[in-house]
Amino acid sequence: MKITKVETFLVRWGDVARLPTEAASGTATAVVAIHADGMVGYGEASPMQGGVASLAVIARDMAPALIGADVLDHAVIVDRLLHKLIKLGPDGIVTGALAAVDIALWDLKGKAFRQPIHKLLGGAWRTRIPFYASIGGHAARDVDGVVKTVEARLKAEQPSAIKIRWDGARGEIDRDIAGDIAKARAVRRLVGDDFPLAFDANNRYSIGAAIRVGRVLEDLGYIWFEEPVEYYHFKAMGQVAQRLDITVSAGEQCYTLQSVAALIDSGVRMVQPDIVKMGGVTGLMQCAALCHAHGVEFVPHQTQPSIGNAANLHVLATVMHATKPAELADDWARAADTFIDAPRPDAGCLVVPDGPGLGLAIDDAMLARRRVDVRG
Repeated sequence: MKITKVETFLVRWGDVARLPTEAASGTATAVVAIHADGMVGYGEASPMQGGVASLAVIARDMAPALIGADVLDHAVIVDRLLHKLIKLGPDGIVTGALAAVDIALWDLKGKAFRQPIHKLLGGAWRTRIPFYASIGGHAARDVDGVVKTVEARLKAEQPSAIKIRWDGARGEIDRDIAGDIAKARAVRRLVGDDFPLAFDANNRYSIGAAIRVGRVLEDLGYIWFEEPVEYYHFKAMGQVAQRLDITVSAGEQCYTLQSVAALIDSGVRMVQPDIVKMGGVTGLMQCAALCHAHGVEFVPHQTQPSIGNAANLHVLATVMHATKPAELADDWARAADTFIDAPRPDAGCLVVPDGPGLGLAIDDAMLARRRVDVRG
């Protein structure tokens, strides 16, 4: 299975008249398409700053090395690309690019063998995976606004759980602790005592404030407390985790197994790597093994509704010790008219695609309207 062509492009969603440069604000999906033996495998890069930087690295620095390579030399291909560009990484742009390549190679292998990716990974323990609605933007809302937003998503999607996110400006530490607590209390009142809730602080607190908020969340019955302090302060994250009974989680900013291992060593007991950042399917499977070896919960972060979400579900289907629902973030419907059969809410679950590879089909006419090529 020799690779003959590599394409890198954005798929714009929403208003397709927007300029491509606006992808940095989150209006596009970053895609790599790898061609081999008349088939196309699709991968998705990290969406940070629109994914343009990772796509440019693929186009300029990875594509020439991919042409002529055998898809079934998958592990060798990815490792060679990593070490070719190791001085630009391994965290960040390069690893996000490799994640896209890895997912595309798995998609190709699945199509070649006419099997879904989860079959190639050893089989699925489940093909319906409960999801939680990940609802962001609450830093800018008052209490009533938070309640109305959560209520609307609850009715529309009927999730198995809900996570409320703050998404405030980075660096605004301890800005409104009382207000944050009031919002957490209001959401608990809305959904009742038994409905599973999680709280994503998006790095908003100092250690002391995180512990204060965490104690309230414990009393309110929230099931996890995500990124309470700056994600790059592993020691501080661990201090919070070790002083609270509520599960403290982190890891969506991790790009390597080493950084995940550092989080675990610090005391974090729920790890949330993202498939479009941390090595694609291969990286996430490695992370699942690492978490299992340390008795840590493996609950991947996932905000990309099409390629990334489908790839993530294939991995989760194979993990016997899955403990929490999968993430379904805001604006998931943006993929519906470009990626046919993209997973969507169904009675509190997401259905793992069962077609070959990722199990996603592309609406070529719609893709032509929404596509913006990215070159190195």
